[in-house]
Amino acid sequence: MLNTLILPDLSQTGALGSLVLLLALGMAILGLVLSVLGGLRRDPRLVEGGRRSAWGVFAFSSLAVILLERALISNDFTVGYVAQAGFTEAPLWVKMVTLWGALEGSILFWAWILALYTFILSLTARKDALRPWAMGTMFVSLIFFLGVNLGISNPFTAVPNPPLEGGGLNALLQNHWMMRVHPVLLYLGFVGLSVPFAYAVASMVTGQLGSSWIVQTRRWTLTAWSFLAAAIVAGGYWSYETLGWGGYWAWDPVEITSFIPWLLATAFLHSVQIQERKRSFAAWNLWLIVLAYASTVFGTFLNRSGIVQSVHAFGNGPIGIVFLGFFAVLLLIGVGLATWRSSLIRDQKASEGILSREGGYLAGNVIFISFAVLSLLGVLYPVLIESLKNIKTQVGPQFYNQFAAPLGWFLLAFMGLGPMLTWRRMTGEALWKQARAPLALALIPTVAALIFGIDRWTVLLTIFLCAFNVIGLVFLVVKAALERNRKNPLGAALELFVALPRRYGAYLAHFGLVILVLGVTFSTAYKQEEMVRVALNESKTVFGNNISFLLTSAEDFSHKRTLSAKVIYDGEEYDPSVSLFKNSSNNTFSPSVHYHFWGDSYIVLTESDQAKGEWVVLRVIESPLVSWIWLGTLIMVIGSGISVMTPSLERKRKTTTALEGTPA
Repeated sequence: MLNTLILPDLSQTGALGSLVLLLALGMAILGLVLSVLGGLRRDPRLVEGGRRSAWGVFAFSSLAVILLERALISNDFTVGYVAQAGFTEAPLWVKMVTLWGALEGSILFWAWILALYTFILSLTARKDALRPWAMGTMFVSLIFFLGVNLGISNPFTAVPNPPLEGGGLNALLQNHWMMRVHPVLLYLGFVGLSVPFAYAVASMVTGQLGSSWIVQTRRWTLTAWSFLAAAIVAGGYWSYETLGWGGYWAWDPVEITSFIPWLLATAFLHSVQIQERKRSFAAWNLWLIVLAYASTVFGTFLNRSGIVQSVHAFGNGPIGIVFLGFFAVLLLIGVGLATWRSSLIRDQKASEGILSREGGYLAGNVIFISFAVLSLLGVLYPVLIESLKNIKTQVGPQFYNQFAAPLGWFLLAFMGLGPMLTWRRMTGEALWKQARAPLALALIPTVAALIFGIDRWTVLLTIFLCAFNVIGLVFLVVKAALERNRKNPLGAALELFVALPRRYGAYLAHFGLVILVLGVTFSTAYKQEEMVRVALNESKTVFGNNISFLLTSAEDFSHKRTLSAKVIYDGEEYDPSVSLFKNSSNNTFSPSVHYHFWGDSYIVLTESDQAKGEWVVLRVIESPLVSWIWLGTLIMVIGSGISVMTPSLERKRKTTTALEGTPA
């Protein structure tokens, strides 16, 4: 009996999985102890032991993921998670992505990515005083997530009487290939912020609050930021293609809680340049990265606690309060260390004023933080009202739109002016001299838009600010190229791009953001929608285009039944469909979308004559410039990727005085 308790039957996947998670947790605890002792004693052998513990954590957590994937694919319903979320007739790809499709598996996947990042950090971290404390902080996060997996959220819980069939995933999670992409990107972004957070803690513990920790984490932060940006927009694309409403962003609480870390990380990426260059903003940077990582945990608490209503939520349970506790611990660590080191993180130099690069970044930080705080207020307000007055209420898009547009305009204005500002304080006259030509030229596309029928002042203002940004960037590049080589400015511009990839990668990312903003603005302001009932072989007119219904067809798959309609709209064929999954009682819509550069045509099959197939009801939506959102995101990610992948070129290459004088 004693042997049975100590050594579980390893022939059972559940017992083996739990044992592997226990070994991973043990290695994480060992890594934390060795790293802290190594940092305190400055003993390289202990530090090395802590570093190598990360390899064990990654190996064991990887084995746990493999075991759970194997159980899902083989329909092993003796494993609790498979009995809950698995489904025998699901396609192979659905079984594989079920790993992160429900609560327990998603926590394991988070822990595995955290172990992966810790493993990579153990191979790449500099051998300095920061390393043991950074590794130790990573182990703290690992202990939490592995502990949650072993305790209240164990995917390997044994099922004494396994069912013949599992519950399966939510139908929406089985209906689109983006399930393979969006959650992975989101976890890579969330967990990626743990590394700069770990170095921020290490810098406060060691008192090394200069730019060393900033330099070491720049790649990590840019990478996490890129994953988060891609994840947010990928989620919008998934919503656009799946929910049948023709939109991509609904100000859903869980959408917002993924957006807040991105806002804070964006502010951090900008203000760290001040610390690198001017040795100031140290307190700003510490707080921004602490809050950015803590907000990922807080968002997870909201997602898994059941206190907010969302299509993304996993439901309620005890795990929510555990994540809230970890969020509090992260804040306490940040507050405690910042209070202890308060004398070291005060800026040594006075600010150069608002008309300087430093002032521009400060203004940008204020805008980003205001956006994050107001967004969080919109999420928490219904929760507070319900807890205090027992009244259910909602905060709709109108609340968010009231501050999102004005703050967005301020941000575009500062984004356009920022590269024109110098590191030293400049006069208003000098700034006007830099900005007046781009401002004047930005009026041309604005007036052209007005002539072509764009009559909303909000859209015209956005066009003006976006044009100002693009023209300002072009001016900067052209000016720098001419200063370098007037006879061959194009060649000089290419040389500048190679010599200063960080700078020009940032320019490219800013250009991508402008494209994205235009896409959001036009698709929101000029979206058209109409419901139409069309009989078989009948033709009607919608938005000036002919639409006709030809036939319906049904197709049975192993896990669902799909009804499709063949529709001709504006001379092109569409095939919107509705699916009913075997493990769901609700219909799942699959709109048919034709993507065009200037706008999308979007058709949803909302109702049909299933008995005779003689009529259908269609929702027809025309949305201008939606494709610009996906294009702009791609450009942003490419720009940040250039900055991530090639910083060594900027360090190694000796640039001329003219190059260094070009505004970053």
